[in-house]
Amino acid sequence: MSKLVWNPGTLLAPVPPALVSCGTLEHPNVLTVAWTGIVCTKPTMTYVSIRPSRYSYKLIRESGEFVINLTTKELVRACDYCGVRSGANEDKLAACKLTAEPASKVSAPLIAQSPLSLECRVKDVLPLGSHDMFLAEVVAVNVDEQYVDKAGKLHLGKSGLIAYAHGEYFELGAKLGSFGYSVRKKPAPGKRKPKRK
Repeated sequence: MSKLVWNPGTLLAPVPPALVSCGTLEHPNVLTVAWTGIVCTKPTMTYVSIRPSRYSYKLIRESGEFVINLTTKELVRACDYCGVRSGANEDKLAACKLTAEPASKVSAPLIAQSPLSLECRVKDVLPLGSHDMFLAEVVAVNVDEQYVDKAGKLHLGKSGLIAYAHGEYFELGAKLGSFGYSVRKKPAPGKRKPKRK
């Protein structure tokens, strides 16, 4: 198999096109961020990378708080819209019919339509070039109860999550396995019942 060698580019994919809410419940704003992910388990740490020229950058820099809201196929238009419009010029939540709700531990609001929201508190800001990275601790997780079964297990795969890859949005598809399935021992075969004569 032969591969072409290109100059460096942002071709790591897929990534989560997250709706990042910031500001306050009284004056909320939202932007779409694809440069996000988990960087540590304990403490639970995440990041968002944002251009300093963006309207939301100043809001997050001043408050030190934001919320990462996961997106679904029902939110794909809002996700795209909030990535190409500026909160400096309009109320994007109103334009997309998104509902801001109070968070439990941060001043930034949650997006009610998101199946899962991560409340984040900034620990450090790293200037990297075109973007600054807001390194943050996840201080609370808000989960839509319809995706939690009676045993308390989360079934996020049922929410219709979307991914972003090279300028396009995709709904996540068929399950291929679960964590550790490649090394999991198969259950021992049960004893066969004797055949009746």
